[in-house]
Amino acid sequence: MYRFLLTRQWVILTLIALALIPTMIRLGFWQLHRHEHRVAQNQLIGDSLAAPAVAVDKLTSPGRTVARDDTWRTVTATGTYDTAHEVVARQRTGSDEQSIGYFVLTPLLLPDDRAVLVNRGWIPAGADLTAFPKVPAAPSGKVTVTGRLKADETTGNSGIKDKQGLPPRQVSLINSEQQAKALSRPVLGGYIELTSSSPKGDKQPQPVPAPNHSDIGPHMAYAVQWWLFSAGVPIGWVVLARRERRDRAAEAVKAAATPEKVPAAATAD
Repeated sequence: MYRFLLTRQWVILTLIALALIPTMIRLGFWQLHRHEHRVAQNQLIGDSLAAPAVAVDKLTSPGRTVARDDTWRTVTATGTYDTAHEVVARQRTGSDEQSIGYFVLTPLLLPDDRAVLVNRGWIPAGADLTAFPKVPAAPSGKVTVTGRLKADETTGNSGIKDKQGLPPRQVSLINSEQQAKALSRPVLGGYIELTSSSPKGDKQPQPVPAPNHSDIGPHMAYAVQWWLFSAGVPIGWVVLARRERRDRAAEAVKAAATPEKVPAAATAD
């Protein structure tokens, strides 16, 4: 009845189906883990943004990697901007997520002879990408900044290639250790993503938008899809097998009902 399942065609089809089922199940769990990571990350961001502001040196120090639980925490710092060592991070997207420009990175000199790197915001790229762009002047004198604490960017955690040989005062990564080499004082690990400043100054860079921590993405839906696909494989295999059996049975009945034609020469004899 189902002897056709031993044919080469059906053996290959069965092996493919058996391979697809665990593969699709694993893909579903992969998407589930991405969903869980996204939910946990959103929770972390939400908790950090809701936490009360603290002095930046309470959460980081020179050469220290910002802890994951401290990322996005609201921090404050008071000092004076060192515009002589101001740089810009290239190829950064504006709040419209389309326009390309720069992040303005200015060291803030602290009273204790240390410094912290401040991302003052975004400016559009000019016509000449090899020249240092026109940057809105940072507030002079003593200034108090408030912002979100971020970990140093690396190629590993950001996916941004650390290009060498860039024009003067242009960088690929926002990295306190790299900027510390140009300063004559220690720099706190990580950097501050500016949200407010006192005094504010005139015509400042466009603030970096707060992270969206409400969108969980489509990963859970993708996980369910993969699991439905894995369940559909054996169902599809059974449907095809039954159809093949029905078609073969119909052909056998048709062949039995059709009389064999006797050759003309045999009839003459």
